Amino acid sequence: MAKKINGGFMKEIKRDLYLNRLINRRENSLIKIITGIRRCGKSYLLNNIFYNYLLNNGIKDNHIIKIALDNDEFSELRGEGNLSKYVKNKIKDDKMYYILLDEIQLAENFEFALNGLNSIENTDIYVTGSNSKFLSSDIITEFRGRGDEVRLLPLSFLEFSSAYDGTIEEAWDEYVTYGGLPLILNQKTPEQKSNYLTNLFKTTYIKDIVDRNKIQRIDILDALINSIASSIGSLTNPNKLFNTFISNGEKEVSVNTIVTYVDLLLDAFMIEKAERYDVKGKKYIGALSKYYFSDVGLRNARINFRQLEENHIMENIIYNELIMRGFNVDVGIVEVRDNGNRKQLEVDFVCNLGTKRYYIQSALNLDTREKTLQEENSLININDNFKKIIIVKNTHKPWYTEEGVLVIGIKDFLLNQNSLDL
Repeated sequence: MAKKINGGFMKEIKRDLYLNRLINRRENSLIKIITGIRRCGKSYLLNNIFYNYLLNNGIKDNHIIKIALDNDEFSELRGEGNLSKYVKNKIKDDKMYYILLDEIQLAENFEFALNGLNSIENTDIYVTGSNSKFLSSDIITEFRGRGDEVRLLPLSFLEFSSAYDGTIEEAWDEYVTYGGLPLILNQKTPEQKSNYLTNLFKTTYIKDIVDRNKIQRIDILDALINSIASSIGSLTNPNKLFNTFISNGEKEVSVNTIVTYVDLLLDAFMIEKAERYDVKGKKYIGALSKYYFSDVGLRNARINFRQLEENHIMENIIYNELIMRGFNVDVGIVEVRDNGNRKQLEVDFVCNLGTKRYYIQSALNLDTREKTLQEENSLININDNFKKIIIVKNTHKPWYTEEGVLVIGIKDFLLNQNSLDL
């Protein structure tokens, strides 16, 4: 069935991973705060998917207080104290009430209102927000230890392909080009898709950062985003980015400005940072890091759909998938001796979740024995028993190299939530 979402009709998209994260936090006495970049589906997750889950699991509609503060129907609730008073008047008995508040930042002093409502014993609160302040990764601090964040990313390939009208191969071609923002599925032509992403970047994402932080040098911010977009998956740091500006003739910029702007992009969930980790030395190496975009379509739009190297985009997609699955992800460094000389080999991803760890390489293909040896070299020089994996674009089925490294196709990896345990 198609539903109207943000002004357009599209298929319903299952987002079971995030639904389960909300279910697992149900009635935990904390305010559930759904965060993520704009247009990634926060409102839909709360007002459609989670709301329907509650109804289907025996919660009566009069015990679900659902308020979209950007709707004119609830405009009076934006004034200070009005939201709290309205919700309290809706609570008629001592049974649990589920309070779903969308665009909460529109309510004046919403932090105080939410902390007050959360002190009521029979309330379970879930909120989303979209302004620049609420998009900040430090929003949890506003709730003084009473907040529980559920980070929402754009659609994974599994989610995207479930709603895409075409073959898996066609879905992949679309995904690596235009990414996973839900409304990209509503755009019919390449021109519409390109314009949607380009305009969203200019009129929404950049505006949020500029307005929140009163940025004067928008030109530097724009150039920085373009520089990061052109080098996803490459080791860099603010000093290297600064040197790029200097080599291009920009004199009125400092390293501190670059550091500040990179932090703002991270803070707004636009980009993600993977730090370098010495696998054998078991310590972080702070000099260089890698940056990835939270949505590859936005990245591609920033550089006008040039530099669409599938190997780099695939690496970005793998990183986002691992983050979505809950892993802490680092870039691994393995030091080896080669003819008496020390040499550092790179592992694309060192992934940790509880007691689990995986070492993962991303490779477009392993079409020769030499290429296979090259890609697995860093992995086989890690002296522990955690699983080593190479993810490639195409392979008929998972297989193991002579050294015991699992090789799996990118689509098999993305379409199976348990693919790392094959």
